[in-house]
Amino acid sequence: MDTKMVDTMFTGYPDVVNVDQLCEMLGGICTKTACKLLKDNKIKHFKIGRQYYIPKIYILEYITHDASYEK
Repeated sequence: MDTKMVDTMFTGYPDVVNVDQLCEMLGGICTKTACKLLKDNKIKHFKIGRQYYIPKIYILEYITHDASYEK
């Protein structure tokens, strides 16, 4: 996957997103699936209290890493 394309895909999102925004960014996956990705540490994140916060760079890393397996 073209890195430049991935960088421009999420320009409308803040640098750190919440679970709802993560769901949108990953094509409308459900919250339960997003939380499972986070709990399984498939996507790097940090948690404050019960809230997950995901830096956008880690979502890009997850997408590009996943795309490299498809080849």
